[in-house]
Amino acid sequence: MTDSGNGAVDGVRSQLSREMVRIYKEQFGRGPTKASTQIMDSVVVCTLEDSMTPAEHSMVKLGEHQRLRDIRLFFQHASEDEFRDTVERVTGRKVRAFVSGMDTRNDVASEVFYLEPKA
Repeated sequence: MTDSGNGAVDGVRSQLSREMVRIYKEQFGRGPTKASTQIMDSVVVCTLEDSMTPAEHSMVKLGEHQRLRDIRLFFQHASEDEFRDTVERVTGRKVRAFVSGMDTRNDVASEVFYLEPKA
């Protein structure tokens, strides 16, 4: 991976976005309709939109935002190895930290990976 204008980086970003959609489909039964990935030095940010299931939308209508975030975080934690392994395979770099979050009001999630420095 090199600078963001490079075709190789664009390919890595596209592949990571596709892989995140795949993992979401496997975990939640529904993948996001929008996905994008940004790579800045040693940080990878995957943004995923419109991924909530009908049951999750019902939780939002009931005002259960924190419960929904807790459930999502539980599934992300249960799949952490797959998230990490995917980013390491695609980028060729070791993931040193993984942070997951979700805005339940706007149905936007983020998966953030902090990579080890380049060798």
